[in-house]
Amino acid sequence: MVVEVTVLCRTNEDHQRSVAACLVQGVSVMERDRQAEREDSQALAPPWWKFFHFELLRPLVDDADRSIFGAIYEYKPPTSDYNDSIEQSPRYVIAFRGTLKKKGTFERDWQLNWHLFLNKLHQTSRFNIGMQAVQDRVNAVGASKVWLAGHSLGAAIAMLAGKTMAKTRIFLQYSFLFNPPFDPFVSFVSFLIEKIKNKNWKDGIRIARSVITAALALALKAKNQNQGNVSEDSFAALSPWLPRLFVNPADPICSEYFCYFEHREKMEEIGAGCIEKIATQHSFRRLLKILLKSLLKSLLKSLLKSAVGKDKEAAEPFHLIPSANLTVNKTPKDCKNAHGIRQWWGPDLDLHSKCYRYP
Repeated sequence: MVVEVTVLCRTNEDHQRSVAACLVQGVSVMERDRQAEREDSQALAPPWWKFFHFELLRPLVDDADRSIFGAIYEYKPPTSDYNDSIEQSPRYVIAFRGTLKKKGTFERDWQLNWHLFLNKLHQTSRFNIGMQAVQDRVNAVGASKVWLAGHSLGAAIAMLAGKTMAKTRIFLQYSFLFNPPFDPFVSFVSFLIEKIKNKNWKDGIRIARSVITAALALALKAKNQNQGNVSEDSFAALSPWLPRLFVNPADPICSEYFCYFEHREKMEEIGAGCIEKIATQHSFRRLLKILLKSLLKSLLKSLLKSAVGKDKEAAEPFHLIPSANLTVNKTPKDCKNAHGIRQWWGPDLDLHSKCYRYP
C-alpha cells in the first residue's frame, strides 16, 4: 500500500496535495519534538515523511530562537519502485510550518507575523535562510525537481520564495500554499463588505475600490513616486508561475484570495478589465500609506524625509500574484479548523479548483 500511494502521489493531484500537507505537518511535529526533547525512537515527526519514502535531509533552523521552521526532504523510493516513480517525482521538497502556539517559538512566530503585516518578511533572517535553501536545491537539480510547500506563515515564506525565483524566470510550478495569508486590512474590509445583504451594493463597493486603487496608482506614477508601485512588466513577468493555493472560505486569513481572483474575472466581464489590470497589481493600503506620507512630507519635509525613504527599499506586497491554481475547500468547518493544515489530507472533501491566469 505504501508503494502504491508513493507512485500515485506523483500523478494524482489529490495525493500531491495530501503528501505536501503531511510534509508541512512533519515540520510542525519536529519542532514540538525539539521542545519536548523527544529524540530517536521517541520522536513523533519521522512517520509524517517516512510513510511516503522521504528522508529528512536537514531541518531549517531560525537563528533567532533556534526553532525549527522548515525542512528539506529528499525523496528516496524503494529500489523495486525506483525506475517507475523517480522520473515523475520531486527530488526535494522544501516545507515551511505555520505559527505554533507553543511557548518555545510563539514569540518569534508572532514577530514574523508582524513583519508580514508590515510587508517586511523579506527582511527577516528566517526568510533568508529558507530562500537560500530553495536556491541551493534548484541550482543542484533544477526547478522541475523541487517542490515548495507551506502553511499559513510558512505559506507566506514559500510564496515569497516562489515569487523571488519567478522574477529570475525560474518557475517552481509545484508550489503548495495552504491557507496563505492575505493583506489583513483588505481582508477586514472585505469581511465588512460581505456583511452587506444587497449583492449590487457589494459588487459596487468592490468596483469602486478597484477604481480608487487604480487612480491612486496612476497618480503616484505621474508624480514619479515609484516606491510603492509594481511595474506592469514586473507583474506580468510573474504570470507563468502558477502556485497552487488552498483556501477555505471560513478562514478570514486566506479567504480573500477567492474574492481577489473572482473579482478580477468580474471586472473583465463588465468591460472594466483595463482598470482591474492596474488595480490588481497594487495594495490599496500601501498606496494610501504612500500618498499620506507624500502629503505630510510636503508639510514637514525635514521630519519625514527618512520615513519616506524607507519605502523605496520595501518589496511589493507579497500576497499580490498574477496567476494561480486556486482550490477552495467548501467542506463546512469552524473558523479554527478552517485554518488548520489537517483539512488538506482528509477524506471526502468538497473541493473546487479553478485556474486563473493573468491576461
